[in-house]
Amino acid sequence: MTPAAVGGAGYAPEAAAPPTVGVEEEFVLADRRSRSTVSRSLSVVRAARARLGGAHVTPELSQSQVETVSAVCRTGIEVEAEVLRLRAGAAAAAAEHDCLLVPSGVAVLGRSGPPPVLDRARYQTLARRFGPVVHGQGVNACHVHVGVADREDAVRAVNHLRGWMPLLLALTANSPYSDGADTGYASWRSVLWSRWPSAGPPPHLRDAAHYQRVVDQLVSSGAALDPAMVYWHVRPSAHLPTIEVRIADVMPDAKTTTAYALLVRALVGYAVEVGRFGEPAPDVPDLLLRAACWQAARHGSVGTLPGTHTRDCAPTDVGRLIEELWKRVEPHLSRHGDDGRVGDWLGDVQLHGSGSARQRRAAERHEGGLRAVVDDLAVEVP
Repeated sequence: MTPAAVGGAGYAPEAAAPPTVGVEEEFVLADRRSRSTVSRSLSVVRAARARLGGAHVTPELSQSQVETVSAVCRTGIEVEAEVLRLRAGAAAAAAEHDCLLVPSGVAVLGRSGPPPVLDRARYQTLARRFGPVVHGQGVNACHVHVGVADREDAVRAVNHLRGWMPLLLALTANSPYSDGADTGYASWRSVLWSRWPSAGPPPHLRDAAHYQRVVDQLVSSGAALDPAMVYWHVRPSAHLPTIEVRIADVMPDAKTTTAYALLVRALVGYAVEVGRFGEPAPDVPDLLLRAACWQAARHGSVGTLPGTHTRDCAPTDVGRLIEELWKRVEPHLSRHGDDGRVGDWLGDVQLHGSGSARQRRAAERHEGGLRAVVDDLAVEVP
């Protein structure tokens, strides 16, 4: 059963503006001839900023990565237009320097992680403090920010959101290959990212003051350089009045990214709503959440996952979890006209799998040729 067949009657549009949503996407730079990673981010970022504006493109830890940062959006049409604009501009800038812009959670061919580390004080400090953990960290995620102005609302919502992170990872896994080999995982990016001491599921938080104490303790312990390095799967943003959901791999196309961002906005809306009504969030142990995320990273949208959105955490078929998620978010999606986009995407994942399955199908069509996977993913230059 597809998600579009599960929901209720929906809600009439409201006068209030939809919550804000913004998207950050990270990409691999691959050489146009070899399809292996190349360290040309500084040149590509300069060219992309000339096209897109300085605030919308940034370099990353690895010199084989670039990141795009969207404007603040309100509607699904705005989100898709902005993601398409940024991808097209960054792809054109990459082409100027003989590169492909590749939306894969890790590099399909070649090692995308440091060295060389970008010559910035923050990244050099990371390399010194964490040593070989930094190696291989050219990993590419999709981060979604949803506007939540009140910090207490945000912290309560994070408690309700943390249990849905394994399912979101299963839906968005897009990194089965690394350095020319099949890892056997659907999301190798999330495995690499989990090595950071400040990464993983957020703890169950009592209130905003408790959140701040935990963050301060992580920084004082040396596990994080500052609050921005608290790399939880979902968190109140360190610098914006938003909730930031960080669990997903970068996704293969703008349509999928848009649907995912709108799903996240609806899920945040649901979590804020039930938090305000005083519904207690299940206090799922961190270790079980980590195990569920590992299982999602390993198998993607196939099989079962612990139902970590509930107290008993019973193993549940991923398709059933999608239907349970849909029942919660459909009113928020319908309220803003997003139910069609998101329902179509979730139905497609149920039928065909996530981006990792797409990558493997591309390899199979070309008898294991991973150059073809890179070509299939590479953002087209307009």
